[in-house]
Amino acid sequence: MTNFSLDKSKIKVLLLEGIHENACAYFRENGYTDVECHNSALSGAELENKLKNTHIIGIRSRTELRKDMLLKTPKLFAIGCFSIGTNQVDIQTAKMEGIPIFNAPFSNTRSVAELVIAEIIMLMRGIPEKNACT
Repeated sequence: MTNFSLDKSKIKVLLLEGIHENACAYFRENGYTDVECHNSALSGAELENKLKNTHIIGIRSRTELRKDMLLKTPKLFAIGCFSIGTNQVDIQTAKMEGIPIFNAPFSNTRSVAELVIAEIIMLMRGIPEKNACT
């Protein structure tokens, strides 16, 4: 049995859609030197071009990894979805290509809590009633 391992300095990590800078720092602190972080999603040719040499990708809900794109990612070996689901990834194709998909369903918990508090304040102040056309 062969023990296959890839030097961390040769693994390209691509994190999109404003994934927290702690994730970028974590990879770098653990020996991954080729870490690229973007505050927004990439699409079309730009995403396809980046994926050609990417080993690990971290996305949220705006980046779509469909069959045609996944079939053009020869080096990709892991997909991290920092969202509630994984519906932005063609799961069947990833499975057939041997690419595991991980998700972090609680990564948006803080944002949801903030929204709930804001809506409570809005309801307490009667904003819907004040905004309704009479």
